[in-house]
Amino acid sequence: MLLDACESIKALSEYLGHHDPGFTLRTYTHLMPSSGTRTRAAVDRMFADAELEDGGPETAQDGA
Repeated sequence: MLLDACESIKALSEYLGHHDPGFTLRTYTHLMPSSGTRTRAAVDRMFADAELEDGGPETAQDGA
């Protein structure tokens, strides 16, 4: 539940007494069914923000 609520893996690992956050991820990520949806939404937001800021390749300067 903590991972699904966006708690950091490092914090969760410490709460559980694990010495390696990688172990915590390998053990508990299968319990996060919505993570794929959240990940896709985050990537979509990142690209949308980049297009707004950057303007994309159409705005490249001549001779650059």
